Amino acid sequence: MARWVAGLDGCRGAWAVALIDLDDPARWRRTRVPRVIDLLDGPEAPACIGIDVPIGLPDRVSGGGRSADRAARALLGAGRSSVFPVPPRPAVYAASYDAAKALSRAGSAPPFAPSIQCWNILRYVREVDDLLRGRPDLAARLHEVHPEVAFFRLNGDRRLSAGKKGPARAEGLAARRALLIAAGLPAALVGSRPQPGVGADDHLDAMAALVVARDIAAGRAEPLPKVIERDSYGLPIVIWAPAVPAVARP
Repeated sequence: MARWVAGLDGCRGAWAVALIDLDDPARWRRTRVPRVIDLLDGPEAPACIGIDVPIGLPDRVSGGGRSADRAARALLGAGRSSVFPVPPRPAVYAASYDAAKALSRAGSAPPFAPSIQCWNILRYVREVDDLLRGRPDLAARLHEVHPEVAFFRLNGDRRLSAGKKGPARAEGLAARRALLIAAGLPAALVGSRPQPGVGADDHLDAMAALVVARDIAAGRAEPLPKVIERDSYGLPIVIWAPAVPAVARP
């Protein structure tokens, strides 16, 4: 019987998906689904999924973001990071960007407002939050990850020199593919073409999430922070990082 795990990354109003069978890693799939529930209740019904979306929304935020956001930025160290502070729950459900900014400032200390980039992904946050509040049993299968954290860890806790976009895009994508293969994903999966509607960077981010899901299933992933908080609905506030690669261990 197959034991599927999966990674998800948001892409153009849907989700990029990468799956692998833990009992037969040569069995893999990449696809695109309109809703997270379509994967959870789909044919593979993965037992463990890493998803690049915030899970666990505090009613109020202090210290510049959730404890998980702060822990992830601390791991990444000084420098620019894509781990943005998630606004408080009322702001996530705001009807407009202006309302979200006002609600976030009112519910945070020190006050902050979500960036437009954050606002643009809040539809994904609401989808997952609604899903887990309606079906709390799924929280045992769906886990928050962050691609930047995953690739940082897979690179021996070092930032990659080239990004996924911009003039060094080809170099950055190639470096990430190499890390995914070194982490044990099949080269055929890593080298596969993205599904229509899925960007090359989203495709690789879904595979990074898959690596973390595999490590969560094996009990060797690292929670950020070590002490996991929960929001008022009992949802965990934690970003999972993959295990330290064997070559990076002292």
